[in-house]
Amino acid sequence: MQVTFCKLRTHQWCFILFNIILFHALLFGADFVEEYFLQSLPYVDMRVLEIKNKARKLNVEPLRYNLSKLYILSQKEVCKGEDIFLLSLIFSSPGNGSRRDLIRQTWANVTSIRGHPILTLFALGMPDPGTSQQDINKESNKYRDIIEGFFLDSSGNQTLKTVMMMQWAVTFCPNAKFILKVNEEMFVNIPSLVDYLLNLKDHLEEIYVGRVIHQDMPNRDPQSLDFVSVSEYPEKYYPDYCSGEAFIVSQDVARMMYMVFKETPLAIPADAFIGICAKYAGLIPIHSSRFSGEKHIRYNRCCYKFIFTSSEMTDEEMPLEWREINDGKACTLLETYYGLVSCKLLTYLDAFKHFNIAAIKSDAMYFAN
Repeated sequence: MQVTFCKLRTHQWCFILFNIILFHALLFGADFVEEYFLQSLPYVDMRVLEIKNKARKLNVEPLRYNLSKLYILSQKEVCKGEDIFLLSLIFSSPGNGSRRDLIRQTWANVTSIRGHPILTLFALGMPDPGTSQQDINKESNKYRDIIEGFFLDSSGNQTLKTVMMMQWAVTFCPNAKFILKVNEEMFVNIPSLVDYLLNLKDHLEEIYVGRVIHQDMPNRDPQSLDFVSVSEYPEKYYPDYCSGEAFIVSQDVARMMYMVFKETPLAIPADAFIGICAKYAGLIPIHSSRFSGEKHIRYNRCCYKFIFTSSEMTDEEMPLEWREINDGKACTLLETYYGLVSCKLLTYLDAFKHFNIAAIKSDAMYFAN
């Protein structure tokens, strides 16, 4: 067999090489296209320059007193006197105390990377009757890591929640260089993420990075919870924006968004809302395929050492996977390559299975009717 393999003719070698290239193009081509060809063009005019100038000169001291009335739990001293490299704001539901405990024990347990301080806080709204405020107060007294706003934590208030937490970061943690907004169902590889930010070197301003959503259309169905009327947003498409599951902004970007929050209707979904504010401020969302967005990435140790996030991580998976990727064993270039190919293929297979199951259920309902 070895002799036959060595005697392959030129056209046969070309055919094998073509298939190898085609395989990688199909597997990673979408990420390449997203990263390099779906970037928005910068939008700069005198108004944008004015917003940036006001953001740079923003004096947060007078805001501290007024905004403190907007939070039940504000932890307003937690950032005082220390430069924070990365502030992680984990958007959590009030009743999910067990999930918060799990996150504290895993990826939120990192407080420093190569001497750069990391601070992790949980962002909540007011609980519904199923959860008592007393339980949240008790948890806050124990961990000192909960910010709670004066609004009901509901699906309809997620845009307001985003605004309130960005305002908190600008007002009470102005010394945080970067701010990570992330949902509680996500797994975050903090060391990999910090390494990425450190490699930005001198380009530390106007950072708005995540998995970019391109040409998303507003929901015009009046029966839907996500309905957005033409009067609230008349354009056919939203501007490019980072998926709300996880994204990072630099402190100057958070300040610029703070300046334009009042100009955008709160009825717009939270992640698109941030994208619109970014456009008003003349910002370009930066795409990175290492953010998973809504996708759950099938686990592979070397793959997870490379990516930044994975969605829908279960309580059983998180401790094991966090322990494995922090075992001190480095991955070689070949192991990383194999890991990325493996988890990419398995993730595509999962998506295909879900698509087929959804189609079968749809057909079943059709015939049942």
